[in-house]
Amino acid sequence: MNARAGIVLASAMALTLGVSAVPAAAQELSDGAIKSFMDYAWSLTPQQFSKPDGTVIQIDKKKKEEVLIPVDVARDVIKAGRLSAHAQVCNLREDQVENHRALMRREDSKKKWTPQQMVYISQLHLTTVMLLTGKIRLVEKQGDKEVVVDEGKAQPAQSCTEEQGKKVKEMIAAYVAASPVPAARPAEPAVAGSPAPAPAATGSTAVPKTPATPAPAAAQP
Repeated sequence: MNARAGIVLASAMALTLGVSAVPAAAQELSDGAIKSFMDYAWSLTPQQFSKPDGTVIQIDKKKKEEVLIPVDVARDVIKAGRLSAHAQVCNLREDQVENHRALMRREDSKKKWTPQQMVYISQLHLTTVMLLTGKIRLVEKQGDKEVVVDEGKAQPAQSCTEEQGKKVKEMIAAYVAASPVPAARPAEPAVAGSPAPAPAATGSTAVPKTPATPAPAAAQP
């Protein structure tokens, strides 16, 4: 194993320590380790990604520097990925999804990333989750590092106590609460033949109902 791959593996092991140490452990990652995570995420980033609305995003894998994000931003993405990994280990599926959506809303609200960079941000989050939950591994082939996906193989069981699960839920709830709220769904047009809404009584202060605001679908390469 080369030195850089060893750094990443050691960093990943540090990230899997106690739930209470989530922020501290992520902050301890060196810039070199962060860049290694970024490289592995780039190797797993698809050349083409289709959004739920049918929009297709093309990614030129020869233009890596145009797609990668600054190290300090990648550090925050990896921290969010670590929290999602804990949620997965604790079988907190809904919390894991909400955590990822909150991350994507945070980055989208900055209005500074290209569609290709948003796909990469989501892939960096996913790569972090997969690395920390044992779904991918790093191997050496003729001196070069390579990422291998072990999705179909049985993974070593990772424990999560009731107390740890509660702590993870609390941390995700705080992360979501501190993130931009989901965009409101536009009001649906009136259907022909449907009765018109009754006017409010004179002198009343009727308040219109707020439309449902489901979280927007996040990119999942």
